[in-house]
Amino acid sequence: VKVKIPFGNKYLDAIFSLPEKKSTYGVILTHGAGGDMNFPHLVSLAAYLASHGVLCLRFTCKGLNIAYRTKAFKTVVEYLKLSDDYKLSGVFLAGRSMGSRAAASVIRQLSQENDDDDFVQGLVCLSYPLHRPKLQSKLRDEDLLFISCPVLFVSGSADEMCEKQLLEGVASKMKAPKKIYWIDKANHGMAVKGRTTDDVMEEINAQVFYWLRENTEWEKK
Repeated sequence: VKVKIPFGNKYLDAIFSLPEKKSTYGVILTHGAGGDMNFPHLVSLAAYLASHGVLCLRFTCKGLNIAYRTKAFKTVVEYLKLSDDYKLSGVFLAGRSMGSRAAASVIRQLSQENDDDDFVQGLVCLSYPLHRPKLQSKLRDEDLLFISCPVLFVSGSADEMCEKQLLEGVASKMKAPKKIYWIDKANHGMAVKGRTTDDVMEEINAQVFYWLRENTEWEKK
């Protein structure tokens, strides 16, 4: 279902991937610095989650300014929260690369606004860009250290923007419950020599779904 979400004096393009049955939880997903919501990895993850009963809303927000991207993400969260069509008890914010930085920033802002409604349940970071390539001295970890909801990192062990030891070091300082899942030999774009994109995506999608299930009151009857 395509929607246009009002953002300032313009609109953000977004697409709902809906499960067959009404979903209790949703995932809001956005892309990295390049590309848009139709980036193959996002389309694949959204389809996988919807087929496993999780509503997924992915959106496009162009622009390389992190504050602008954060503002857009926050608008989408509010939109879904106030939506009459999809009454969710909680959402997880997810993004790829720069999109995951924006998601982390939104969660930090919401927690600082003392918004106690627990609508945002957690954060999924796909290829979190912890530092610029070859610039490991300047870490983009400030938002991560302030977050208290569960966080999942899915990163390639050969990601040139997220050195393994550095991410593990940041994770050890985080107060949030966190999990890092390494995709062996994957680079920042999650490409692995000798493996197809679909094969890598299946691994990532399954990990994200398992983690979501572990972190929600998933039909625990």
